[in-house]
Amino acid sequence: MDVVVVGGGIVGLSSAYYLGRAGAEVTLCERDALGTRSTARSAGGIRSQFSTEVNVRLSLASREVWDAFEADFGVDVAHRRHGYLLLAREEATASRFREHVAMQNDLGVGSEYLSPAEAAERCPELHDDRFVGATYHADDGYADPNLAVQGYAAAARESGVDVRTRTEVTDVLTDGADGRAAPERGTDEPTVTGVETADGRIEADRVVNAAGAWAARLAAMVGVDLPIRPRRRQIAVVEPGVTLPGDVPLTIDLDACSYFRPEREGAALVGGHFAAADPDVDPDRYSKSLDLDWAATAVERAADCADYFGADSRIKSGWAGLYAVTPDHHPVIEETLPGLVTAAGFSGHGFQHAPATGKLVAELCVDGGASLVDVDPLSSRRFEEGGRLVERNVA
Repeated sequence: MDVVVVGGGIVGLSSAYYLGRAGAEVTLCERDALGTRSTARSAGGIRSQFSTEVNVRLSLASREVWDAFEADFGVDVAHRRHGYLLLAREEATASRFREHVAMQNDLGVGSEYLSPAEAAERCPELHDDRFVGATYHADDGYADPNLAVQGYAAAARESGVDVRTRTEVTDVLTDGADGRAAPERGTDEPTVTGVETADGRIEADRVVNAAGAWAARLAAMVGVDLPIRPRRRQIAVVEPGVTLPGDVPLTIDLDACSYFRPEREGAALVGGHFAAADPDVDPDRYSKSLDLDWAATAVERAADCADYFGADSRIKSGWAGLYAVTPDHHPVIEETLPGLVTAAGFSGHGFQHAPATGKLVAELCVDGGASLVDVDPLSSRRFEEGGRLVERNVA
């Protein structure tokens, strides 16, 4: 079986690696260098505390890989298991937290519901009087996305994947007369037969759309409208006024849409999305630089959460990247058309769910169906059918 993977971020590399291991002849096409787009701009979170069963199952399947990554891939990805602490300011949020913990526990995740005082034991400078409840899982944490890209890229090449950087896919080919047929979904759909690149045509039995924030553009080449939108997100590197110990959990102030975590050499990463508006951006022409007004607000929100970020805090640097966002903050993982497999739209969770996703893509391409995780809830048809899947634990 010949497969072309479009996208050289962590999801595309994971998919290419597991496809190669499954015996497929794989070509990966990336327009730029590997992992330099959304993956490189990720905060690197790895957690199991999601609000829907399918996201928890993706986490559990991925955690098996993250926990053994250094042994299996020979790369230390700086996986730090200092926990995730999710905070609720509102009773309605706290009530949902209790439901989420019960569901997570049923699936084998050892998360806990905490009182504000108990939360402050995990995050000592927390303003616990501003919160009504929290959840915590000690095995959650974060890793270095760039090191993970290196591990998957080397393993993919060793498994026989033809990795082509600086190779832009300019069209997706089908068996239609014009190569761009766009019938109504569910009718006589075209079969995808390969891709056109700046360097020529590559024929394939399967094409994998792992293009992240560019995934909707790729799907549009065969007449499919995927509701995956590029949204700009920012991270500030901050020198806290009070030393932030390295074992403080990644802390999400969910009702304030804010988060922070320790970084190297005493620094902290601070992020979140605070504006009411969340416009689509052109993924080729958005600003990758830090907005200082946003950064000041991010530090103010962090300061309202914990005393680490007082008046003596200093913004050192930062950057902007892209989330590939769907209306319900869940990915699309499916065979969208015959021969076209989609793995995109992770809404900020692509890094941590990449291992499970790569295995699922290999199953969809080679076996014709997924068994690792039930991906039926992640079909793009859920948007046409009014699906009720909504991930609430998003900052």
